[in-house]
Amino acid sequence: MSFTQKYADWFRRLLPSPFSIAVILSIVVFIVSIFISDKPIGDLLIDWQTGLWSSNLLAFAFQMMLMLVLGHTLALSSFFNTVISALISPIKTTAQAAAIVTFTTIIVAFANWGLGLIFGAIIARKIGESFTKKKLELNYPLLGAAGYVGLMVWHGGISGSALTKVAEKGHLQDIAKNASLPQAVYYGETVFSTMNLVAFGLLLTLIPFVFYSIGKRSPESIPNVVSAKITSHTKVHTTGAERIDASGVLSKCIGLMLVGLAIFNALSHKGSALGFITPNYINFSMLALCMLLHNNFNAFLDAVDKAIKGSSGILIQFPLYFGILALMQSSGLIAVISNWFIHISTPNTLPLFTFFSAGLVNLFVPSGGGQWAIQGPIILEAATQLGVPLNKMILALAYGDQLTNMLQPFWALPLLSITGLQAKDILPYTLILFLVGLVIFIGVLMVF
Repeated sequence: MSFTQKYADWFRRLLPSPFSIAVILSIVVFIVSIFISDKPIGDLLIDWQTGLWSSNLLAFAFQMMLMLVLGHTLALSSFFNTVISALISPIKTTAQAAAIVTFTTIIVAFANWGLGLIFGAIIARKIGESFTKKKLELNYPLLGAAGYVGLMVWHGGISGSALTKVAEKGHLQDIAKNASLPQAVYYGETVFSTMNLVAFGLLLTLIPFVFYSIGKRSPESIPNVVSAKITSHTKVHTTGAERIDASGVLSKCIGLMLVGLAIFNALSHKGSALGFITPNYINFSMLALCMLLHNNFNAFLDAVDKAIKGSSGILIQFPLYFGILALMQSSGLIAVISNWFIHISTPNTLPLFTFFSAGLVNLFVPSGGGQWAIQGPIILEAATQLGVPLNKMILALAYGDQLTNMLQPFWALPLLSITGLQAKDILPYTLILFLVGLVIFIGVLMVF
């Protein structure tokens, strides 16, 4: 058994399902809260229960679900199928395939993480099918890893959970229970900051080059990837209101109007630069594109049915994370952890400690939104006390969270299902991605 096979088996044995981890974390935090808080156990239980259904945080969970579902739905549109077909037509070697898949997946994932995850999986699968049909040799597991690279970029991108929420007015003050914090940290300070753009540029250039080099030297064989059947609506006679669902003209017109409204909202925004980009704006824009790029309402709803299964983890796990946050706030545990970070850190080292701690937490809480709910208030308090810029701390958390996705195979499940690969097939190459990303993220955190 190879090292990577042992690693994959060890990881599966060590970690239960993400839901079980959320339950265990809830119990652990509750026990710790009993020891450090003067509150009666009954009051702590009530605080936990109240936190589960916090209206502001439940809105956050729904926003994250929509980002994943709409991104996935958009990836299943006929438009992206055409784009992928055009991208793969000139590919003749593993090296070319690996470079193109990594480059395009990084760009798409930067725009939307759900779209990037499914786009990377589909383009890897399509190349596998093409090489099988042409009887060309290919390192198919390398392509699977290349299609997963978007999960190492997403949290620093436009749909990053922490970055979208801190751009909403009042969110920082609400989640940290601190009225002295600024109203918002906008995209100009996070997603489109110099530090983040440099990190993105390095990822976009170095990773395709690294994977191209690996592709030139890696073992190859003729893959056996049978063309997947593409389901589509057969033309049937429609009458009455059924014509609305099957009308391509209607869906395109509505899509164009919604896209126009999204552009108008962006151009007419008054205030901070890029302040119009919020979770609601992103989801509205994604909905508009889905309406425009799917053939009709029937095709759109079929894609939603396929996509919505992937959001079940957010639906059921996020309330547990919100309960954990309420316990930590009520018991004073956030203050204890924040003071410990402050004690061991300096303004120069705090972003690095945040980066590494976020990477560790992500192994147990494989959700950027859930992690922000738990860890966000801690880093906000520590940053305030030590005078570290909030935007740098938020990005440090985002970098740590997204990097260890290359070690945590939870979000690879949709990709593995689409490509037909196993976790042990792609882990040797995602480990390389992890090492490259580690150097890049530490570098930018130290330089900027």
